[in-house]
Amino acid sequence: MNAKGYNVIIAQSNESYKKECRTIDALLFTQVDGIIASMANETVKLDYYNKIKAKGIPLILFDRGENDLNVDYVGIDDYMSSHIVIEHLVEQGCKRIAHIGGFSHTRIYKNRIRGYIDALKKHNLPFEDSLIYECNLRKNDGREVMKKILDLPNRPDGVYISGDYAALGALEVMKEQNIKVPKDIALVGFSNEPFSAIATPGISSVEQHSEKIGELAANTFLRRIANPEEEVTLNKMILNPELIVRASSLRKSKGHLTK
Repeated sequence: MNAKGYNVIIAQSNESYKKECRTIDALLFTQVDGIIASMANETVKLDYYNKIKAKGIPLILFDRGENDLNVDYVGIDDYMSSHIVIEHLVEQGCKRIAHIGGFSHTRIYKNRIRGYIDALKKHNLPFEDSLIYECNLRKNDGREVMKKILDLPNRPDGVYISGDYAALGALEVMKEQNIKVPKDIALVGFSNEPFSAIATPGISSVEQHSEKIGELAANTFLRRIANPEEEVTLNKMILNPELIVRASSLRKSKGHLTK
């Protein structure tokens, strides 16, 4: 973007809808040329994003976006991500798998939950309401939910978490309670954050290809700027997910282990 003469303003909502709304107002007041955004976990109403569209400012969504906005979107196949994770955990011998997801009102988390349920059915594994949780996926959320899971009379032997920060919190709790990972409970996170590779044990995680997503989003913005008369419709660019396998889920010797 800098090479094309654009300065980049970076803002974070910290998953707060109110902060997201204030940020959008500030960016509109600043008269930015375009907005590339990933929705906050709390966001349900789309009025502030429609405000961006009403002003004719290019809006490109990545990771978390809603089809109803009918704009450009870049992300991964969230439904397939869950199938890949469950397939791996089944291969490692897991028979009772819990899922800690984001809020299902957000499309990507709804698709991951749907993929998780369908993958369980595919492998003839039980689906129980007590094994699925929704939260903000922060580290402390992972800690609190993992405590609830460990209090279950029939604990799962695998946990799939839709965010690495929550997975790190869950891992901390399991270590504090002397749960052997992955022998007692195998763990898989999501987003392949840098710390996932250096945690002990290393956290298996779904790679979202963030750099490629950023590149596609930036190029889409530049194309919209260069072609202002082009009609804006729902345009989804979907990348294939990849599971990076590390020690937190590798129970069997066969398979590829990424340190």
